[in-house]
Order: sequence, then structure tokens, then C-alpha cells
Amino acid sequence: MAHGYATRARAGADRARGWQATARAYALLPLRIFLGVTFVYAGLDKLRDSAFFRASGTGSIGELMHGVRDSSAVPALVDLALKSPSGFGYAIALGELAVGIGTLLGLFGRLAALGGALISLSLWLTVSWQTTPYYYGNDLAYLMAWLPLVLAGTPLLSADALLAGRRRLRTP
Repeated sequence: MAHGYATRARAGADRARGWQATARAYALLPLRIFLGVTFVYAGLDKLRDSAFFRASGTGSIGELMHGVRDSSAVPALVDLALKSPSGFGYAIALGELAVGIGTLLGLFGRLAALGGALISLSLWLTVSWQTTPYYYGNDLAYLMAWLPLVLAGTPLLSADALLAGRRRLRTP
């Protein structure tokens, strides 16, 4: 009788360890999906809004950059954007779209996450810098959310995993 209990207890502990290992393996997947969808949406939202790419006017990138110029942490970055507001707007929109797609597909996952982190960092240092208290600005939170994916990459359910598997099959 005691032997049967011990066997069932070990089996239960093994199932718990197996579940924990699976949970650890997939822990970053919800974050990856959230960030990927959010950045794809942000990029598409900008691309659909013709007013965003103008140098001036309501809702334009130029107006936004002029508005944050004196309160940003790095005014030189804002000045760079103001040299070509439309070009900067397209760079941000296409960058967000590329980062989002790369993250969702898990294609060059670390590079995509690094791109997302750099976009978030630049937005935090310019657009969100004056937000008080600092934790009301969402760009800093996005920056921190990208860091685990920069470190871990996209090892599961990803193009990176498929490519790595193919390389292992070809290597003798």
C-alpha cells in the first residue's frame, strides 16, 4: 500500500515538473505575440494615416516632434527627425511593421526584438520623456518588455527554430 502511494506521488511530481518545464519553455510566447501584434498594428495605423507623415498640421509627425523638442532627453534626436519629418515618420512606421512581423514569425527574433527595443528607447527619450511620473509613459514599459526577447530570442514556434532544425539536419 505504501509502495503504491509513493509511486503515485512520484508520478504526480513528474507531471508537475513536466508542466513547469513546458510553462518555462512557452513563457515568452504571450509577450512575443502581444509585442508583435502591437507593433504591426502601430505601423499599419501610421501608414493608413496620411496626416501623420506631414511636416506640420494636426496629427502630423512634424507637429509632434516640434511639441516635444524642448522637453525631450535628447533634443538632437528630435532635430534629426525634424530634418525630414515625413522620412522619419515612414522610418518609424516601416520599422514598427518589420519588427512586429519579425517578432510574430520569429524570424531573426533577437534582431527584431532589438529593433523594437531601439524604437521604444528612441520614443521614450523623445516623445515620452516629459511624462510625469515616468511610469505613466508606455514607451519605457515597451522597452523593458523587449529585453527578455532580445536575450532569449524566439526559440519556439518560430522561423528561427525551423531554420536551426534544418541546419542541425545538414550538419554531420
